[in-house]
Amino acid sequence: MEALVAPSYRYFELISRMKATVEAGVTTVRDLMGVDVGVRDAVAHGLVEGPRLLVADKMLSQTGGHADFHIPAGISATEIIGGVLVDSVEQARLEARKLIREGVDVIKIASSGGVSSPNDQPTFLGFRTEMVAAVVEEGQNYGGRPVAAHAIGLAGIQAAVQGGVHSVEHGYALTDELRKEMVQRGQFLVPTLIETLHPDTATPQAVAKSAKWHAMAQESIQASAEAGIKIAVGTDAGLVPAHGATLGELGCLVKFAKMTPMQAIVAGTKTSAELCGVDDTLGTLEAGKIGDVVVVKGDPTADIDSLADKDNILLVLKEGKSMSNRGQYAGV
Repeated sequence: MEALVAPSYRYFELISRMKATVEAGVTTVRDLMGVDVGVRDAVAHGLVEGPRLLVADKMLSQTGGHADFHIPAGISATEIIGGVLVDSVEQARLEARKLIREGVDVIKIASSGGVSSPNDQPTFLGFRTEMVAAVVEEGQNYGGRPVAAHAIGLAGIQAAVQGGVHSVEHGYALTDELRKEMVQRGQFLVPTLIETLHPDTATPQAVAKSAKWHAMAQESIQASAEAGIKIAVGTDAGLVPAHGATLGELGCLVKFAKMTPMQAIVAGTKTSAELCGVDDTLGTLEAGKIGDVVVVKGDPTADIDSLADKDNILLVLKEGKSMSNRGQYAGV
């Protein structure tokens, strides 16, 4: 019944979620649905503590697609979850412009069906290539805003890649041909492997769908890594993984993608900063960059899974300010 609470209630929930995230060692978050520019700005202005935010606010999909949470009883949760339904190129352009007007940092679309959505399958095509390309064009024309595409099945991945998105979220059914194209285009893949460790219980339909698609995700990611696709870290927190579980994704990259621990750490820092367009100031420790530092217990290159335990995150500095100090270091 959580979906039926007043909108203001959700803002108070966000306080604990942001706290859990930053205390787990994550100082910058790209949120692709549900957090609006007001929350982003409240954090930036110091009204509430949390990771700095890059937000999409809404997700665009076609009627009957991944953002359509109408059910046969006549009840709809589409607006509650942050879905916006569009069914033509011109509608896609209009809704993209509305989001840009609101000040979002990234535009989220769904070019395939999903696991959690009640009315489709991941194999279904969502935004057609021409709709994807239209939103990408609008993003480029208005400040160079990137477009992130939820794309699980092959048809949706192809539409996203060939429509020119900045990043493919999930990408479970990628083929070698599309992997090569992503490398050529410089596109990012955010595989969200941590969500595949447990069944998706967001809807009754999701439980049945998740077994097949989660297995595919785990089996396909190694080929994507070996193809040289730029892989960044994301989790789908709020659905399957809890908020604050982000660094568990690094262990998944080692286990399933066969990355080295250091490659996984780079994916979660340098490459993720590049994905977010903030690599000029974040993502690496260099003179002149912002002082975001995480001190951990032990050696994560020897035990990458240790980062998933928040008790091993001893100190989190954001812009030089302590956000969490479990190690009880003096002078911070």
